[in-house]
Amino acid sequence: MEAWNESAETKERMELCEERLNTIQTEETVPEEYRAFFTAQAKKLLLLFDYGKKAEDGTLNGMSREECRSLFDELYSEVLPEHYKESFSNPVYTGKLFGKKYGRLLSYVAAMLNTRIFHAAEGNLLSVVMVAELLIELYNYFEEFHEYTFKECRAALYSFETDNAELFTEWRTREQFDPEYTFVRDIIMESDGEKLQYLYHYGEYVTENEFRVAEFLWGLSEEKIKAVAENVVDGYLRGFRVMRVPLEKGQTVGIRYAIGFERVMKEVILLLEKEGLRVASVRTPAGGRHARKSGYTVTNVNLQYDYDHRNDEGLLADKQWYVRKESAVHRVYEEKKELLSRYAGPLVLETFGERLPLPVNAPEVIQLDKRQQRLKVESSGRLGALVEEYIPSDKISFTIVAYPLPSIGEKFPEIFEETLRLNCLDNEVYRRVQQCMIDALDKAQAVHVTGRGKNRTDITVQLRKLNNPEKETIFENCTADVNIPAGEVFTSPVLTGTCGVLHVSSVFLGSTEYKNLEIKFCDGKTTEYSCENYAARDENEKFIRENLLKNHDWLPLGEFAIGTNTTAYTMGKKYGITEVLPILIAEKTGPHFAVGDTCYSHSEDHKVYNPDGKEIVARENECSALRKEEPDKAYFNCHTDITIPYDELDAITALCPDGTEIRIIKDGRFVLPGTELLNEALEQ
Repeated sequence: MEAWNESAETKERMELCEERLNTIQTEETVPEEYRAFFTAQAKKLLLLFDYGKKAEDGTLNGMSREECRSLFDELYSEVLPEHYKESFSNPVYTGKLFGKKYGRLLSYVAAMLNTRIFHAAEGNLLSVVMVAELLIELYNYFEEFHEYTFKECRAALYSFETDNAELFTEWRTREQFDPEYTFVRDIIMESDGEKLQYLYHYGEYVTENEFRVAEFLWGLSEEKIKAVAENVVDGYLRGFRVMRVPLEKGQTVGIRYAIGFERVMKEVILLLEKEGLRVASVRTPAGGRHARKSGYTVTNVNLQYDYDHRNDEGLLADKQWYVRKESAVHRVYEEKKELLSRYAGPLVLETFGERLPLPVNAPEVIQLDKRQQRLKVESSGRLGALVEEYIPSDKISFTIVAYPLPSIGEKFPEIFEETLRLNCLDNEVYRRVQQCMIDALDKAQAVHVTGRGKNRTDITVQLRKLNNPEKETIFENCTADVNIPAGEVFTSPVLTGTCGVLHVSSVFLGSTEYKNLEIKFCDGKTTEYSCENYAARDENEKFIRENLLKNHDWLPLGEFAIGTNTTAYTMGKKYGITEVLPILIAEKTGPHFAVGDTCYSHSEDHKVYNPDGKEIVARENECSALRKEEPDKAYFNCHTDITIPYDELDAITALCPDGTEIRIIKDGRFVLPGTELLNEALEQ
């Protein structure tokens, strides 16, 4: 990736763009109703060029926190909630000004320009120049405004995205996997608790949440910081041992974290490098911020903005669009296959504590039509297979841990301490208790789960038959390695015969609450689904299909698990934060059911063992079993856990082939001998 001032040609192009963008602000050559839009976008790009220069020459380092905030308020003016109602990045607003067709087009352009703020921070001048040249091209079309202007502009955007797909993929791939790209590492290692304005160096809009968590962490003792870092690094290293995957010196760890945690991540990096490992990091993609984070990120500044632009590709996407994107990934991955071969997997520090409003659906927002939904699903499957080819999942591991943000409430310091204690619970205790549970479940052919009170859950999950109980097991004994904290046993259910209703009164999946979510299964496949987020039934179904089913017609039940971490459940109740606990913790606070792929997706042929030495044989289901003969039908490239909390749970009963029943939980309490100590936290 080019540094800001290295390329004379790119710098010359920038100067030409600056000259043209300045004249755009004073001309009156486009129809009057569109002038304000182009003037605002030209001003935004000029500000980006200036910001990039400040970041490159060190001027940003000398700016005060107040000066940085003023600059970023201007850079992100179209995104901030207080301005969004009348923002050109808001498709509802542009729809009112320009009509639905042109409103969507111009809102798409404004959002595209917003994403270049990150590139300006990173010194990627070429990216900013390219979008500036694109805006000038679109402006030229509007100067000759006629009935074909929309078609011309759409064609220009289409060409921009597809012709440059390989370049964009190359940039992203380097950011993700190349430890020589040190933009993020440099910020972390040079961070200073006395000068928190370093938080602005990422190019993200940092909020008081980031400043408060940074101040808190820089104020902790060295001993406490080391405890947090050692916990997650130890989990990462232990994951390789548990999975029996070799971890060699020189491999690259992908670190993902929330901005503000630099003091912890500095210690994490030092610990990893002590093991001979290197790090790479990448920002969360702008289009994916309403969903699960996949890189370093910040508190969500404007969920409605992210939600409005989640399907922006729908303005352009056709079959060739997806083919071109896939081809770009294939070519870049082939070129960089040696780099990819050194990737060891992600180390993830998640956060929780945000209470986000439910986004509003609007007809002006770009949507994927049914054909585009199908094309995207099919493309996602092929891309998943491509990633598997170059980064085989049986050659990598990962770990995930979560800590609260100050937005969780005034008791944030207490909750942070409690979460640290939770993440460091004794693995050996949970291993023994969970083994008692697994020994009982291995005798069963199915498990029956029922809710109580207003919970309508009544589902029977079929289990794989063991051929050699002395050496094989159905459930994985999950302690604190890849998923911290400890506390679950899980399996890949047999789909045939898995039927019933899954219901939960309230569950947060990602950053979104689902109210009275109900899913019906027949032979392990979703058949009906509903929730009460919106007034209209069809709007709720559409919401679930897009956000939970990821536009699939149906999804299989990929996982059944029993969470055993009653300490986590009690923490949620004690501080009134149950609804904002991340899936990582929430899944340990009751039985959970995952729709989508199994936990062993793409790794079914890699043998996995429990601590007792038994092989976990329930690694596939009837869908993933098609991976060799019909690979396009084997995977769905999603996996979402839905947890029933203990207070909504009636019973979990193991059903044995001879008709006997083994009760695991009754009235929300563990009753299986050897598991009773889990009730101690519940009784508090």
